Amino acid sequence: MSDAVAWFADVGIKDRPTVGGKGGSLGELTQAGIAVPPGFVVTVAAFETFLEALEAREPIRPMVEALDPSDHGAATRLSEQLRERVMEEPMPAEVEQAIMAAMRELCPDGEPVAVRSSATTEDAEDASFAGLQDTFLWVLTPEDMAHRVRECWGSLYSLESMTYRRKQGFPEGQVAMAVVVQQMVDAKCAGVMFTRSPLTGDKSVIAIEGAWGLGSAVVSGEVTPDKWVMGKITGEISQRDISDKHARQIPAEGGGIVEVENEDDIRSAPCLTDEELEGLRQVGRRIEKHYGKPQDIEWALDKQGNILLLQSRPETVWAAKDAEAKPVSKPVDNPMAHVMNIFGGRK
Repeated sequence: MSDAVAWFADVGIKDRPTVGGKGGSLGELTQAGIAVPPGFVVTVAAFETFLEALEAREPIRPMVEALDPSDHGAATRLSEQLRERVMEEPMPAEVEQAIMAAMRELCPDGEPVAVRSSATTEDAEDASFAGLQDTFLWVLTPEDMAHRVRECWGSLYSLESMTYRRKQGFPEGQVAMAVVVQQMVDAKCAGVMFTRSPLTGDKSVIAIEGAWGLGSAVVSGEVTPDKWVMGKITGEISQRDISDKHARQIPAEGGGIVEVENEDDIRSAPCLTDEELEGLRQVGRRIEKHYGKPQDIEWALDKQGNILLLQSRPETVWAAKDAEAKPVSKPVDNPMAHVMNIFGGRK
């Protein structure tokens, strides 16, 4: 099934309906020449093939459409029921063969991958599904990867994801799940970067957060990260907040990740040098310029000192506040006269 897989180099943001928000973003960054760990996307077409077989026995989407997001008990029961059905349904053979062949091509020497949900509704400018669907790190074999893909499909029906999109009013028929499969970065440190202050909305600065090890510790809130604020144009560091980073997440033997205590000499040491911060600032500016708007970026620094980008999505919090603050245009009493005035019809 050739349309079950799309490589990063072949897709961009315009392909969100095919590869989801995360897949489209990673393809867009790859095409823009930003350093991104290589990978592919298990496409929406693969998910739809799977879902079609599943719904042949009992529909799923109408059940989600009918859900009252305020009824926590009913939503929990439906989530458990739908995720169980997804895990029990066999993956179509042509999909399984295509994605396992793609992983062998991506990782000829058995390199580990991250398997990350990429829903068609996520990373839009007016909504954020960050953290509502599953991600699996340090997956080692094609067989395990295929199992994790199924789990990502099932996470489209997590309690949090279903209730969020019902509250947002997303039509369920337009909701689907692609899955990103991407080579892992054995990170020295990792974190997030905002090309607009998340605290004040200031567009003249870049805010960077990071901690030792994999970025999952920062994203999940397990570790308080180091924080810096830099002038977007000047590079001047106006704020340094170095935390006591008690632990880091690293690869576990046999796959997955494990948390370990940090040694005393690095617990309170900054995880980034000023030179590395400058490198991140430059990358952040490039990405913001490419998209034409502030971005929320996930990054990793590998053990050779290379900056790699793991995700970039539109900043939504301050963008929404800006939209609310815009004055509402007054209705025009005489629309044709208004049009004539705009185009010089009235002297």
